[in-house]
Amino acid sequence: MYKTFRRLLLAMVTIGLFSSPALAEPAPNSALLKKLASEAPALQQDALSMAVAAMTCAVNSGMEPADRLAVIDFSLPSSEPRLWIFDLRDQTLLLEDFVAHGQNSGDNFATQFSNIRGSHQSSIGLFRTEESYFGRHGYSLRMDGLEPGINDRARERAIVIHSADYVDPAWIERQGRIGRSQGCPAVRPEIAEMVVDSLKGGQFMFKYYPDQEWLASSAYLNCQPSQVASLIGR
Repeated sequence: MYKTFRRLLLAMVTIGLFSSPALAEPAPNSALLKKLASEAPALQQDALSMAVAAMTCAVNSGMEPADRLAVIDFSLPSSEPRLWIFDLRDQTLLLEDFVAHGQNSGDNFATQFSNIRGSHQSSIGLFRTEESYFGRHGYSLRMDGLEPGINDRARERAIVIHSADYVDPAWIERQGRIGRSQGCPAVRPEIAEMVVDSLKGGQFMFKYYPDQEWLASSAYLNCQPSQVASLIGR
């Protein structure tokens, strides 16, 4: 009963997003969504729909379009691939792989999220990736959270994409999950360079979780153009 109710609620939210007046070109976005969904059948429709809707709202409200979109579905366990990277120009899937969540967000499943420095929790919502750099985790990528109170302290918290040895599928047999980060979306060392190069320089990243308060309040998910425009311009 709960699962049925949740699916119905999320479907209603998604329909509401795509019927928003701010989405001035619903046909191209519907085509994009359909194509991306066909490229990534393991990605839940709810997560992908909201990612495309949030990105479209941001662009329609004045943000520069991106060439690529990354989606992380935190409703899935860390023992399954839950990171997808899409090329928006070619409308193709570039990567489907594992990604870590924060150690205080949960065990195999992430259920707790934070915007607070030192929480060692992941955060959800819409992000813009920024500059690459070499740090203590090697080649890494900074990002800025676009949602006040939800993820806008990402840079201050040093939430970055970086490689980590503990993002290792071999851990799953031993302990039922991959390793966890201090809140960063860490990836396997074998793919880290490709991930950073694909996403650096102003791409979109969307981290999904069916948090009802966020779903109801997000300026991007509910597409409030004046509010989003003020956020972009600050």
